[in-house]
Amino acid sequence: MKKTIFALLILSVTCTYAQNDTIWRTGGLSSLNFNQVSLSNWAAGGDNSIGGNVLLSIYADYKNGKWAWDNNLDLMIGGAKIGKQEFRKTDDKIELNAKVGYEVTKSLYVTYLLGFRTQFTEGFNYIDDKTRNRISNFLTPAYLVNSLGIDWKPNSHLSVFISPLTAKTTIVNDKLLLDQAELADVPLFGVDPGKKMRSEVGAFFTSKYQKELFENVTFTTKLELFSSYTHKPQDVDVNWENLISLKINKYLTAIITTQLLYDNDVFVPKSDVNKPAGPGTQFKETFGLGLSYKFDSVKVRQ
Repeated sequence: MKKTIFALLILSVTCTYAQNDTIWRTGGLSSLNFNQVSLSNWAAGGDNSIGGNVLLSIYADYKNGKWAWDNNLDLMIGGAKIGKQEFRKTDDKIELNAKVGYEVTKSLYVTYLLGFRTQFTEGFNYIDDKTRNRISNFLTPAYLVNSLGIDWKPNSHLSVFISPLTAKTTIVNDKLLLDQAELADVPLFGVDPGKKMRSEVGAFFTSKYQKELFENVTFTTKLELFSSYTHKPQDVDVNWENLISLKINKYLTAIITTQLLYDNDVFVPKSDVNKPAGPGTQFKETFGLGLSYKFDSVKVRQ
């Protein structure tokens, strides 16, 4: 009997220490991709081109007892030059997300989420080879999300976050574009003329799934939805991103990315220059082959 009680005490202490372990998981993916076409006396026609992009996606996740803290940073910049055209931007992204949660039941956390998204540099709408109009810039737009909700994390691959209480702030900070919007008396990324910020309260949903589907083939998908309670709640903002990484060897990887965006307050330039810009679905797909490095580590401390 005494031996049984002693064994139970040892097991209880061991479990208590195991629950209070501090676990750090860190890792990410860096990639440098190039593409190039060179033509000489090519009967079928065409233009020389060169382009590429740089991608950095890193994470740092912390777990201590019932507390969890997840952090993700995604950076991307790229461009291309076709024929005699000037170098044009094709990719531009800065995105930071952080979640702090407390476990209330198995796999279910009460969570606060902070999200920020913008771009590195200017974006242009090209009328022709010699004429372009600036339509975006660093912090124009920028999106800041503060959200309180429930995060379901059944395993290390999936996270589903639902919030009925979310504040979304849209920021514009380019003086030239602000002056143009005020002069034309039109909103800029949904921000009223003469102002630099717009705040909305609504419901927010985001999910992320990441897993190695096959050997050396990793798939990541992330979906974000936001509906404002006070401004056209039926017009849901959508941001859906996918990434497929196909590892060829230790350093060479092919990467495919897609992104679908819809925001009723963002006016998209039309392919027909005679038609005014207006709301629309935005879609981007990129394929790159180049140098990459994937890294990850786990540290456990009692």
